[in-house]
Amino acid sequence: MKIDFANLTKAYQEHKKAIDNAMNDVVSSSRFIMGREVQELEEQLQLYTEAKFAITCSSGTDALVLALMALDIQPGDEIITTPFTFIATAEVIAFLGAIPVFVDIEESTYNINVNLIKDKITSKTKAIMPVSLYGQIADMDEINEIANTHNLDVIEDAAQSFGAYYKDKKSCNLSTIGCTSFFPAKPLGCFGDGGALFTNNEELANKIKSIRVHGQTKRYVHKYIGIGGRLDTLQAAVLLEKLKHYKNDVERRQLVAKAYNKHLNDCTVTPFVKEYNTSVWAQYSIRVKNRDVIQSNLKEKGIPTAIHYPKPLHLQECFNYLGYKKGDFPISESVSKEIMSLPMNPYLTDEEIQYITTELKKLL
Repeated sequence: MKIDFANLTKAYQEHKKAIDNAMNDVVSSSRFIMGREVQELEEQLQLYTEAKFAITCSSGTDALVLALMALDIQPGDEIITTPFTFIATAEVIAFLGAIPVFVDIEESTYNINVNLIKDKITSKTKAIMPVSLYGQIADMDEINEIANTHNLDVIEDAAQSFGAYYKDKKSCNLSTIGCTSFFPAKPLGCFGDGGALFTNNEELANKIKSIRVHGQTKRYVHKYIGIGGRLDTLQAAVLLEKLKHYKNDVERRQLVAKAYNKHLNDCTVTPFVKEYNTSVWAQYSIRVKNRDVIQSNLKEKGIPTAIHYPKPLHLQECFNYLGYKKGDFPISESVSKEIMSLPMNPYLTDEEIQYITTELKKLL
């Protein structure tokens, strides 16, 4: 049996006719930049998250850049975040000349440990950027409370959690600005790069809209330094069609995760979701010993795996200048040595899950 990790082909084939028609409509009209589908998608994203404003953009990374620029983050400002995430989270901070300040993670959820945040706040701290990892939202109430006490902004890096719930509220509508990604392998993915920002602050929303088109307030009138950060219309058309079915996709992902848990709970460390949270299962990640051996053996059986993430950000060469060393964030370092993601997509069958878990258990 050969398993597909994300099964992007199936994601297309399931709604091929509608997606093809939507894309053909854009091509026929030649509305490639800021066509009507972009505005329609933003309206639908607002309804879905219940945020007052949704602003689409060119990628999840650019969403984070736009958020920081809108909050006027300057060189030397400090942003508190986690070292156990994709590099974009801290990369965008450094890109603007600000300083990523890392806080270790919870061993249960792999999200930022809110109990460690206060000790990292200084006079230079301007914002907290929690990551809602693997599809589960971080402890936003506690983070927002800390931020309010210290007059800080909060940016939720929700690249992996669009559609997840935290205490009956949707990811992306839980902080000053929420940012997500529509990278193809994300739970809601387009056919290229794409992202979005969410806020309930009209002034911030208008500023973000301006910055994503080179700081323009009207044609050739530039109020801010900006970027070319628009979502192209073809991607908006794809996302509009896929968003119609997203609720069902999330439910199917949750059934896959439940099946995995049933087979694996008694033999390895499976994902933990807090009782007031739901996950959209961007990844299904377990912890194993002898990871390289297990991955190699599973590959021979046609079972792909991935590591999210093999090295915490504080140990990446590009962040050597921050002065961190091994041992500074022991939970992140420990988890990074054992974490392994299994195939996760809405199309995994019971037979495939049985095959994956049976072969895995032979190696544990």
